[in-house]
Amino acid sequence: MKLKQEILEKIKDVIGKANVFEEEPMSEHTSMEVGGPAAYLFQPETAEDTAFLLKILKQENYPFYIKGNGSNLIVHDEGYDGAIIEMMKMNRIEVSGTFVTAECGAMLKDISAKAVEASLSGFEFASGIPGSLGGAITMNAGAYDGEMKDIVTEVTLMDKEGNVLTKKNEEMDFSYRHSLCSDGDYIVLKAEFQLAEGDSSEIQAKVDDLSARRKEKQPLEYPSCGSTFKRPEGYFAGKLITDAGLKGYCHGGAAVSDKHAGFIINKDHATAAEILELISYVQEEVKEQFGVELKCEVKII
Repeated sequence: MKLKQEILEKIKDVIGKANVFEEEPMSEHTSMEVGGPAAYLFQPETAEDTAFLLKILKQENYPFYIKGNGSNLIVHDEGYDGAIIEMMKMNRIEVSGTFVTAECGAMLKDISAKAVEASLSGFEFASGIPGSLGGAITMNAGAYDGEMKDIVTEVTLMDKEGNVLTKKNEEMDFSYRHSLCSDGDYIVLKAEFQLAEGDSSEIQAKVDDLSARRKEKQPLEYPSCGSTFKRPEGYFAGKLITDAGLKGYCHGGAAVSDKHAGFIINKDHATAAEILELISYVQEEVKEQFGVELKCEVKII
Protein backbone atom coordinates (compact mmCIF):
# COMPACT_ATOMS: atom_id res chain seq x y z
CA MET A 1 0.00 0.00 0.00
CA LYS A 2 1.55 3.23 -1.17
CA LEU A 3 1.37 6.63 0.46
CA LYS A 4 0.08 9.53 -1.60
CA GLN A 5 2.99 11.09 -3.46
CA GLU A 6 2.44 14.51 -1.90
CA ILE A 7 2.54 12.94 1.58
CA LEU A 8 5.76 11.09 0.78
CA GLU A 9 7.35 14.30 -0.53
CA LYS A 10 6.31 16.12 2.63
CA ILE A 11 7.96 13.42 4.75
CA LYS A 12 11.15 13.71 2.70
CA ASP A 13 11.16 17.47 3.18
CA VAL A 14 10.83 17.18 6.97
CA ILE A 15 13.09 14.21 7.87
CA GLY A 16 15.40 14.35 4.83
CA LYS A 17 15.47 12.30 1.63
CA ALA A 18 18.42 10.26 2.94
CA ASN A 19 16.19 8.97 5.75
CA VAL A 20 13.42 7.65 3.50
CA PHE A 21 13.57 4.19 1.87
CA GLU A 22 11.01 2.44 -0.31
CA GLU A 23 10.58 -1.34 -0.60
CA GLU A 24 13.38 -1.79 1.90
CA PRO A 25 14.31 -5.47 2.65
CA MET A 26 13.91 -6.07 6.37
CA SER A 27 16.46 -8.89 6.23
CA GLU A 28 19.02 -6.08 6.25
CA HIS A 29 17.55 -4.51 9.38
CA THR A 30 17.10 -7.52 11.68
CA SER A 31 19.67 -9.67 13.46
CA MET A 32 17.92 -12.88 12.29
CA GLU A 33 18.58 -11.68 8.71
CA VAL A 34 15.15 -12.63 7.38
CA GLY A 35 12.13 -10.67 6.25
CA GLY A 36 10.67 -9.26 3.06
CA PRO A 37 10.45 -5.59 2.13
CA ALA A 38 8.68 -2.86 4.07
CA ALA A 39 6.71 -0.50 1.85
CA TYR A 40 8.64 2.32 3.56
CA LEU A 41 11.39 2.61 6.11
CA PHE A 42 11.85 5.98 7.83
CA GLN A 43 14.81 6.92 10.04
CA PRO A 44 13.98 9.96 12.19
CA GLU A 45 16.94 11.81 13.71
CA THR A 46 15.05 13.77 16.37
CA ALA A 47 12.00 13.56 18.61
CA GLU A 48 10.40 16.25 16.45
CA ASP A 49 10.89 14.10 13.34
CA THR A 50 9.35 11.15 15.16
CA ALA A 51 6.32 13.16 16.31
CA PHE A 52 5.81 14.44 12.75
CA LEU A 53 5.87 10.89 11.36
CA LEU A 54 3.40 9.61 13.94
CA LYS A 55 0.97 12.44 13.28
CA ILE A 56 1.06 12.29 9.49
CA LEU A 57 0.82 8.49 9.36
CA LYS A 58 -2.12 8.52 11.78
CA GLN A 59 -3.81 11.23 9.71
CA GLU A 60 -3.44 9.03 6.64
CA ASN A 61 -4.60 5.97 8.60
CA TYR A 62 -1.40 4.31 7.38
CA PRO A 63 -0.01 1.29 9.31
CA PHE A 64 3.38 1.67 10.98
CA TYR A 65 5.69 -0.20 13.32
CA ILE A 66 8.40 1.23 15.57
CA LYS A 67 11.69 -0.67 15.65
CA GLY A 68 15.15 -0.28 17.08
CA ASN A 69 18.11 -2.45 16.12
CA GLY A 70 15.88 -5.37 15.12
CA SER A 71 17.75 -7.79 17.38
CA ASN A 72 14.49 -9.18 18.78
CA LEU A 73 12.34 -9.01 15.65
CA ILE A 74 11.24 -11.42 12.92
CA VAL A 75 9.53 -10.00 9.84
CA HIS A 76 7.55 -12.36 7.62
CA ASP A 77 8.91 -13.24 4.19
CA GLU A 78 6.07 -11.25 2.59
CA GLY A 79 7.42 -8.15 4.30
CA TYR A 80 5.39 -5.39 5.93
CA ASP A 81 2.76 -3.47 3.99
CA GLY A 82 3.27 -0.23 5.88
CA ALA A 83 5.95 2.03 7.30
CA ILE A 84 8.75 0.91 9.59
CA ILE A 85 10.01 3.75 11.78
CA GLU A 86 13.58 2.81 12.70
CA MET A 87 14.90 4.81 15.65
CA MET A 88 18.61 4.04 15.30
CA LYS A 89 19.77 7.53 14.27
CA MET A 90 18.72 8.90 17.66
CA ASN A 91 21.79 7.55 19.44
CA ARG A 92 23.46 10.28 21.50
CA ILE A 93 25.05 9.36 24.83
CA GLU A 94 25.99 11.83 27.58
CA VAL A 95 27.74 11.33 30.93
CA SER A 96 27.38 13.72 33.88
CA GLY A 97 28.86 12.59 37.17
CA THR A 98 27.40 9.17 37.95
CA PHE A 99 24.46 9.70 35.57
CA VAL A 100 24.36 8.48 31.96
CA THR A 101 21.67 9.68 29.55
CA ALA A 102 21.25 7.91 26.22
CA GLU A 103 18.82 8.14 23.33
CA CYS A 104 16.75 5.17 22.23
CA GLY A 105 18.93 4.24 19.24
CA ALA A 106 22.15 3.99 21.24
CA MET A 107 23.51 0.44 21.25
CA LEU A 108 23.93 -1.10 24.69
CA LYS A 109 27.57 -1.96 23.93
CA ASP A 110 28.26 1.72 23.17
CA ILE A 111 26.60 2.87 26.41
CA SER A 112 28.70 0.28 28.25
CA ALA A 113 31.87 1.58 26.60
CA LYS A 114 31.03 5.15 27.69
CA ALA A 115 30.43 3.93 31.24
CA VAL A 116 33.79 2.13 31.30
CA GLU A 117 35.51 5.24 29.94
CA ALA A 118 33.93 7.28 32.76
CA SER A 119 34.82 4.63 35.39
CA LEU A 120 31.16 3.97 36.12
CA SER A 121 29.94 0.55 37.23
CA GLY A 122 26.49 -1.02 37.00
CA PHE A 123 25.95 -1.33 33.25
CA GLU A 124 28.26 -4.32 32.74
CA PHE A 125 25.42 -6.86 32.61
CA ALA A 126 24.03 -5.18 29.47
CA SER A 127 27.34 -4.81 27.62
CA GLY A 128 26.88 -7.93 25.49
CA ILE A 129 23.15 -7.65 24.80
CA PRO A 130 23.02 -6.98 21.03
CA GLY A 131 20.27 -4.41 21.07
CA SER A 132 19.48 -0.73 21.30
CA LEU A 133 18.35 1.13 24.38
CA GLY A 134 14.75 1.60 23.23
CA GLY A 135 14.16 -2.12 22.90
CA ALA A 136 16.04 -2.84 26.12
CA ILE A 137 13.82 -0.46 28.11
CA THR A 138 10.66 -1.71 26.40
CA MET A 139 11.32 -5.34 27.35
CA ASN A 140 13.29 -4.65 30.54
CA ALA A 141 16.24 -6.51 29.04
CA GLY A 142 18.47 -8.39 31.39
CA ALA A 143 21.39 -10.81 31.65
CA TYR A 144 23.68 -12.20 34.30
CA ASP A 145 21.46 -11.19 37.24
CA GLY A 146 20.99 -7.60 36.07
CA GLU A 147 18.02 -5.85 34.45
CA MET A 148 17.38 -2.38 33.09
CA LYS A 149 15.01 -1.67 35.98
CA ASP A 150 17.96 -1.92 38.39
CA ILE A 151 19.70 1.18 37.01
CA VAL A 152 17.06 3.34 35.28
CA THR A 153 16.11 6.57 37.07
CA GLU A 154 13.75 8.02 34.46
CA VAL A 155 12.59 7.46 30.90
CA THR A 156 11.42 10.02 28.34
CA LEU A 157 8.57 8.63 26.26
CA MET A 158 6.39 9.66 23.35
CA ASP A 159 2.78 8.54 23.06
CA LYS A 160 1.18 7.67 19.73
CA GLU A 161 -0.17 11.23 19.46
CA GLY A 162 3.37 12.64 19.50
CA ASN A 163 3.22 14.00 23.05
CA VAL A 164 6.42 13.77 25.14
CA LEU A 165 6.30 12.73 28.80
CA THR A 166 8.76 11.61 31.47
CA LYS A 167 8.28 8.64 33.79
CA LYS A 168 10.27 7.77 36.90
CA ASN A 169 11.52 4.21 37.42
CA GLU A 170 8.60 3.28 39.68
CA GLU A 171 6.12 4.48 37.04
CA MET A 172 7.57 2.27 34.29
CA ASP A 173 5.84 -0.92 35.50
CA PHE A 174 9.03 -2.94 35.08
CA SER A 175 8.78 -6.71 35.51
CA TYR A 176 10.30 -9.76 33.81
CA ARG A 177 10.67 -8.83 30.10
CA HIS A 178 7.99 -6.18 30.48
CA SER A 179 7.55 -2.44 30.95
CA LEU A 180 4.96 0.28 30.48
CA CYS A 181 6.02 0.34 26.81
CA SER A 182 5.48 -3.36 26.12
CA ASP A 183 1.94 -2.95 24.79
CA GLY A 184 3.04 -0.42 22.18
CA ASP A 185 1.33 2.63 23.66
CA TYR A 186 4.60 4.49 24.18
CA ILE A 187 7.88 4.92 22.32
CA VAL A 188 11.11 5.27 24.27
CA LEU A 189 12.99 8.45 23.32
CA LYS A 190 15.76 8.37 25.92
CA ALA A 191 16.58 7.13 29.41
CA GLU A 192 18.73 8.19 32.32
CA PHE A 193 20.71 5.74 34.47
CA GLN A 194 22.45 6.19 37.76
CA LEU A 195 25.64 4.16 38.02
CA ALA A 196 28.35 3.91 40.66
CA GLU A 197 31.91 5.18 40.66
CA GLY A 198 34.46 2.41 40.20
CA ASP A 199 37.82 1.47 38.76
CA SER A 200 37.87 1.54 34.96
CA SER A 201 40.19 -1.48 34.61
CA GLU A 202 38.07 -3.57 37.00
CA ILE A 203 34.88 -2.61 35.18
CA GLN A 204 36.44 -3.49 31.82
CA ALA A 205 37.63 -6.83 33.24
CA LYS A 206 34.04 -7.66 34.25
CA VAL A 207 32.77 -6.68 30.79
CA ASP A 208 35.43 -8.90 29.20
CA ASP A 209 34.54 -11.80 31.50
CA LEU A 210 30.83 -11.58 30.69
CA SER A 211 31.66 -11.30 26.98
CA ALA A 212 33.79 -14.46 27.14
CA ARG A 213 31.04 -16.34 29.00
CA ARG A 214 28.49 -15.23 26.42
CA LYS A 215 30.72 -16.33 23.53
CA GLU A 216 31.32 -19.71 25.16
CA LYS A 217 27.65 -20.46 25.85
CA GLN A 218 25.77 -18.76 23.01
CA PRO A 219 25.78 -19.35 19.22
CA LEU A 220 27.04 -15.88 18.35
CA GLU A 221 28.45 -17.12 15.04
CA TYR A 222 24.92 -17.46 13.60
CA PRO A 223 22.15 -14.91 13.01
CA SER A 224 19.56 -15.12 15.79
CA CYS A 225 17.30 -13.07 18.03
CA GLY A 226 19.06 -14.19 21.18
CA SER A 227 16.88 -16.12 23.60
CA THR A 228 13.80 -17.06 21.60
CA PHE A 229 11.52 -17.85 24.53
CA LYS A 230 10.70 -16.25 27.85
CA ARG A 231 11.73 -18.22 30.93
CA PRO A 232 8.69 -20.25 32.09
CA GLU A 233 8.06 -19.90 35.80
CA GLY A 234 9.92 -22.68 37.61
CA TYR A 235 11.76 -23.87 34.49
CA PHE A 236 14.48 -22.95 32.01
CA ALA A 237 13.46 -22.91 28.34
CA GLY A 238 16.80 -24.24 27.11
CA LYS A 239 16.70 -27.27 29.43
CA LEU A 240 13.09 -28.08 28.50
CA ILE A 241 13.98 -27.97 24.80
CA THR A 242 17.08 -30.12 25.37
CA ASP A 243 15.09 -32.64 27.44
CA ALA A 244 12.53 -32.77 24.63
CA GLY A 245 15.32 -34.04 22.37
CA LEU A 246 15.32 -30.96 20.15
CA LYS A 247 18.83 -29.60 20.68
CA GLY A 248 20.39 -29.30 17.23
CA TYR A 249 17.09 -30.06 15.48
CA CYS A 250 16.89 -28.49 12.01
CA HIS A 251 13.98 -27.39 9.86
CA GLY A 252 15.13 -26.16 6.47
CA GLY A 253 17.76 -23.51 7.13
CA ALA A 254 16.55 -22.91 10.68
CA ALA A 255 17.87 -24.81 13.68
CA VAL A 256 17.72 -25.17 17.43
CA SER A 257 21.26 -24.28 18.45
CA ASP A 258 23.34 -27.24 19.58
CA LYS A 259 25.28 -24.85 21.82
CA HIS A 260 22.27 -23.34 23.63
CA ALA A 261 18.84 -24.87 22.95
CA GLY A 262 17.11 -21.64 23.96
CA PHE A 263 18.33 -20.07 20.72
CA ILE A 264 16.65 -20.61 17.35
CA ILE A 265 19.27 -19.72 14.74
CA ASN A 266 19.42 -18.95 11.04
CA LYS A 267 21.87 -21.75 10.31
CA ASP A 268 21.77 -21.85 6.52
CA HIS A 269 19.90 -19.09 4.69
CA ALA A 270 16.61 -19.81 6.45
CA THR A 271 13.37 -18.13 5.51
CA ALA A 272 11.22 -16.41 8.10
CA ALA A 273 8.61 -19.13 7.50
CA GLU A 274 11.09 -21.87 8.39
CA ILE A 275 12.11 -20.07 11.59
CA LEU A 276 8.51 -19.47 12.64
CA GLU A 277 7.54 -23.07 11.85
CA LEU A 278 10.44 -24.31 13.96
CA ILE A 279 9.44 -22.04 16.85
CA SER A 280 5.89 -23.46 16.71
CA TYR A 281 7.18 -27.04 16.56
CA VAL A 282 9.39 -26.51 19.62
CA GLN A 283 6.46 -25.01 21.51
CA GLU A 284 4.21 -27.95 20.58
CA GLU A 285 6.77 -30.59 21.59
CA VAL A 286 7.57 -28.98 24.94
CA LYS A 287 3.86 -28.56 25.67
CA GLU A 288 3.12 -32.17 24.74
CA GLN A 289 6.04 -33.68 26.65
CA PHE A 290 6.10 -31.52 29.77
CA GLY A 291 2.85 -29.55 29.82
CA VAL A 292 4.76 -26.28 29.82
CA GLU A 293 3.84 -23.42 27.49
CA LEU A 294 6.84 -21.62 25.99
CA LYS A 295 6.03 -18.01 25.20
CA CYS A 296 7.96 -16.17 22.52
CA GLU A 297 10.26 -13.38 23.63
CA VAL A 298 10.72 -12.43 19.97
CA LYS A 299 8.43 -9.88 18.28
CA ILE A 300 6.87 -11.04 15.00
CA ILE A 301 5.36 -8.79 12.31
